[in-house]
Amino acid sequence: MSAHSGGKITDGRIPGLGERAAVSFVFEGQPVHAFVGDTVAMALWAAAQTTLRNSSREGQPRGVLCNMGICYDCLVVIDGVTVRSCTTVVREGMQVQRGGRP
Repeated sequence: MSAHSGGKITDGRIPGLGERAAVSFVFEGQPVHAFVGDTVAMALWAAAQTTLRNSSREGQPRGVLCNMGICYDCLVVIDGVTVRSCTTVVREGMQVQRGGRP
């Protein structure tokens, strides 16, 4: 599986990062293809899934903000456990749902 074609970005990833093994996981019931070493946040971003949870107060969409693990905007639930998606590396077969309250 290639993340680029003819030097053009085809799925949101930066071309030229080299070939890596592919993995698949499920987000909200839909398959998502990623590469070994991707974080869940970046794999979802590349798959055009930018809303990772809704705010607890007003229900506003939230996604990746800091991308280094200090905020709670990218919370998701993976296999029943709430985690920050920006610091969690993808693994084959994981079940991911939009997150809840921080």
